[in-house]
Amino acid sequence: MPSKSPLFIKQSRDYLQSLEDSFTDEIFLQVECLAKDLQKVWKEGKNIFICGNGGSAANAIHIANDLHYGAGACGNLPKSLGLKVEALSANVGVITCLANDTGYENIYSQQLKVKACKGDLLIVLSGSGNSGNIVNALQTAKDLDLRSYAILAFNGGRCKEKADVAIHFKINDMQIAEDTQLIIGHLCMKWLSKNKPNSIIGA
Repeated sequence: MPSKSPLFIKQSRDYLQSLEDSFTDEIFLQVECLAKDLQKVWKEGKNIFICGNGGSAANAIHIANDLHYGAGACGNLPKSLGLKVEALSANVGVITCLANDTGYENIYSQQLKVKACKGDLLIVLSGSGNSGNIVNALQTAKDLDLRSYAILAFNGGRCKEKADVAIHFKINDMQIAEDTQLIIGHLCMKWLSKNKPNSIIGA
């Protein structure tokens, strides 16, 4: 059994406290709005797209998995099909093709142009809010009449103004920023599992 390290424990508690404090009442209201929009899209049989870079790209895949299966399979209500959701960061073949042929800034917007339709939903994950491919994805969502959410940190960057709803954590810590993305995904998934639509169009 290793000896207790007071410094490590303090740093860990400070980190977790900062994470907890970042979830204000305003943030919870915005997350509730996202959960209800996800429920609406689920009921209407529309599509959800999620994207990000680096750790946020991995989080997009994780959240997509929870919405695709977990939201329908978990909870006390009867099991149902999950949401039609795709992490745009998941297909390395598509991403490297688009990056090579059209530029990295287009790896998500080009996918949306091919796959998305009016009434679908886009969720972008970004620490800085300034990544070119994320900004372009939000612009394409606007052009295609998709509702968009951005989960952001630091000063929110350009995405803060581009998204229909910006869930902005005013924190300057990339690790906490990435934690908030997964927590929001889990909060929505847990709520959806307890508030499944009575019927799903196209199911």
